[in-house]
Amino acid sequence: MTKLLLLIALALNLGASPVFAQEKAPNHRPNKMRECNHEAGDRKSDVRRAFMKTCLSEKKARAHEKRKACTVDAAGKSGAARRAFMEVCMGK
Repeated sequence: MTKLLLLIALALNLGASPVFAQEKAPNHRPNKMRECNHEAGDRKSDVRRAFMKTCLSEKKARAHEKRKACTVDAAGKSGAARRAFMEVCMGK
């Protein structure tokens, strides 16, 4: 009886796992950090910290504006076509 319950639980677990598995979007934070670090160059201490703060926030604002523009351009598309379009548009 225990083996049967274990087998049923295992089957349910294996069958359900693809349903709940979701691909995570790539994290672009390291890329932003790398770019801002490169731009920061030889700046030191508080000057560098201030530069990094503005650099990262500017990139975030530009990404937000780009997302808004892509959303407007994607009007009329839905489902997989919209996702594909947004990936290409945001990747530019």
